[in-house]
Amino acid sequence: MRLALIAHDHKKDAMVALAAEFADFLQRCELIATGTTGGRLRDELGLSRVHCVLSGPLGGDLQIGARLAVGELDGVIFLRDPMTPQPHEPDINALVRACDVHDVPCATNVSGARLMLAAWAAKMG
Repeated sequence: MRLALIAHDHKKDAMVALAAEFADFLQRCELIATGTTGGRLRDELGLSRVHCVLSGPLGGDLQIGARLAVGELDGVIFLRDPMTPQPHEPDINALVRACDVHDVPCATNVSGARLMLAAWAAKMG
């Protein structure tokens, strides 16, 4: 399973908590994450299979979108902060659109992410 994990600044703690809840499953996945999010997942949870790309505002969302577009990702968990304007909003919209265009599951909140991860974990055994 190849998953992208992205979280806006005010959602990074929630991403770490979510990843901790599913750490056993995520250890078996190939993970790609934006810079700060990926660093926290590695440092705080010991998720060793996290490949970090650039930070979102520096192009990381676009890097993940490019991988998604060529079939290199099975799902995206993007914990967005809907209350804080993002300077790279066009990049964010492009990534979410790419998920829709290529029919790749995308969760943008913890509840949806929890459902996706639970289903995938059950499927993988």
